[in-house]
Amino acid sequence: MIRGVLFDLDGVLYNGEDPIPGAAGAVERVRRSGVATLFVTNTTSRPRGTLVEKLAKFGIRAAPEDILTPPVAAAAWIRSRGDGAAALFVPDGTRAEFAGLEASDDEVPGYVVIGDLGTAWDYRRLNKAFRLLHGRPECRLVALGLTRFWQSSDGANLDVAPFVAALECATGCAATVMGKPSKEFFLQAAARLGLPPGDLLMIGDDLRVDVLGARRAGLRSALVRTGKFRPSDLEGDERPDWVLDSACDLPALLANGDH
Repeated sequence: MIRGVLFDLDGVLYNGEDPIPGAAGAVERVRRSGVATLFVTNTTSRPRGTLVEKLAKFGIRAAPEDILTPPVAAAAWIRSRGDGAAALFVPDGTRAEFAGLEASDDEVPGYVVIGDLGTAWDYRRLNKAFRLLHGRPECRLVALGLTRFWQSSDGANLDVAPFVAALECATGCAATVMGKPSKEFFLQAAARLGLPPGDLLMIGDDLRVDVLGARRAGLRSALVRTGKFRPSDLEGDERPDWVLDSACDLPALLANGDH
């Protein structure tokens, strides 16, 4: 029985600055049914407070603790290890999640954290991250998700994965991933809701990152035909448990009880 739902944001509840019609009402109906909810996103360019405001604009209630992001997960992981400061290649808006962890300019970092810097990426900045990792196997490369691209109103945009792949190729370091599709991220989400993974449903628009990542962590999954969904997503051997036209179909799925 599904007792909790993890909602992806962009592509499921909205596309860029445009709401998915009926998604806000669907979230509210799921909540009223007694099913626990958590918003999970690979967004690293915005703090949780900004995401709360954006959801509110679309009529969706949320508090910062209702949202799990890769920076929150990564900061918790680094703090739990207690063995070094972090060089941050993340947007200014998410640095607050790493309070007390950022390496000073003259400090040798134990971690290099890579997020979605968007158009702020350039050769100089990418090469700086490479130099911090090069020849230092004790320094950990931390990726805030492995999303390859995201969809905006004017087209597809590179996300964090291509830049992480470049650093892995150049240094031989394997990244520790602290966002979807990593198992650790989904297990953190389950722990926050206090539910076993098998009682959770992940609803997303990305087959690899949302759906297959969740399934490999023991969750069930639903793929929506909105956002970055393409019909070719359903041509492979690996498929979600359910395919929905949009998040609007989720309350009916949960009410059916055949899960």
